[in-house]
Amino acid sequence: MKFIHAADIHLDSPFAGLTDAAEAPIDRLKGCTRQALTNLVDYALENALDFVVIAGDLYDGDWRDYATGLFFAKEMGRLARAQIPVYLLYGNHDAESRITKRLVLPENVFLFPAKAPHTHLIRDLKVALHGQSFATAAVTDNLARAYPPARPGHFNIGVLHTAATGRGGHAAYAPCQPSELVAKGYDYWALGHVHAREVLHEIPPVVFAGNLQGRNIRETGAKGFTVVTVAEHKVIGVEAVAADVVRWARLVVAADACSDLEALLAQARMDLAEAVRQADGRLAVVRLSLTGRTALHGWLKDHPDTFTAELRAVASSVSADLWIEQVVVETETRHDLAAAARRPDAVGALLQAADGLLAEPAATAALEAELAQVIDKLPDDVRHQAYPGGRLAADDLAALIGEAKVVIASRLLDDFGEA
Repeated sequence: MKFIHAADIHLDSPFAGLTDAAEAPIDRLKGCTRQALTNLVDYALENALDFVVIAGDLYDGDWRDYATGLFFAKEMGRLARAQIPVYLLYGNHDAESRITKRLVLPENVFLFPAKAPHTHLIRDLKVALHGQSFATAAVTDNLARAYPPARPGHFNIGVLHTAATGRGGHAAYAPCQPSELVAKGYDYWALGHVHAREVLHEIPPVVFAGNLQGRNIRETGAKGFTVVTVAEHKVIGVEAVAADVVRWARLVVAADACSDLEALLAQARMDLAEAVRQADGRLAVVRLSLTGRTALHGWLKDHPDTFTAELRAVASSVSADLWIEQVVVETETRHDLAAAARRPDAVGALLQAADGLLAEPAATAALEAELAQVIDKLPDDVRHQAYPGGRLAADDLAALIGEAKVVIASRLLDDFGEA
């Protein structure tokens, strides 16, 4: 017997943050959650799987229209014609209280109710699936505690949407301890809610399948579902299968050895080619971070848009299946600022003056007043995003002066030499 454990499909989830350039692959991104679901169905059909389990968050919230539900019905219809049932549990994103538009579920889709734990039986396979959907988006009770005992003579599967003991970036819904799940005596736990695949316990397997398709830069790497193989009511295989059509990646390019822009772009080209290789034919969406001490630091800080355009041009020549989502400059000046401040010239004098600003209360107050006037002219949303409370915090001025010192060193020493 083989079955699929999937979760967090977030069908038709909107994408944001990629519209800053006309060349962004918006059309390919918009349809990727649908294509990932199609890939899951294709796999189930090609490998004649026995059933599919979806452990919550099939949807991303209320439908904008009926197209989302119709697409799901179409894909489930393909499974129905092959007599493959689907056992569906609703999570926080598709809880009963969140979805106002609904279609009658396809005849092969069996929903776990939200009022109490329920057991679905697959009699010919001797399988018992236990689960409970979310009634509301924020379920803070330990749902697993009320799940029934394992049914004798059956392969028992627990289906649960949960944060378990808590995971970063995920609300602490339906909390529980892995030991509580193991104590139920089930043979497999199909978990959802956490978007990174994780095995919490080996025997019996307690598994977060992760989401089916990454949707932003926080969801990097391969995404898909888990295939579970069972023989004589024992799990003999737990395999991760990729279903994603877009793969997100963080790429760090070390600029230390790059003396000029041409060398830096050449290094980036090699690193981007490796990211494309790892995406294995999918669209690779990359956030590229530059690190290291380099003579290019000042130029990179002064010309971020120019450098991003240069990198995207390089990416276009590397592969049509590559997009640079964002460039983050985290380089440092190659100069020793403390040593530069001791120079007996204008560079040293400027750096010393910058250091002296924080030691002079009158100078500090005057500078803060001038900066406040500039900040007040910013649009409200920009101002509050950059400066919580809409004004400089106590350590903001010191940080700005530190950045100014780096600019002084980079521009003057890089442009005019060390002497």
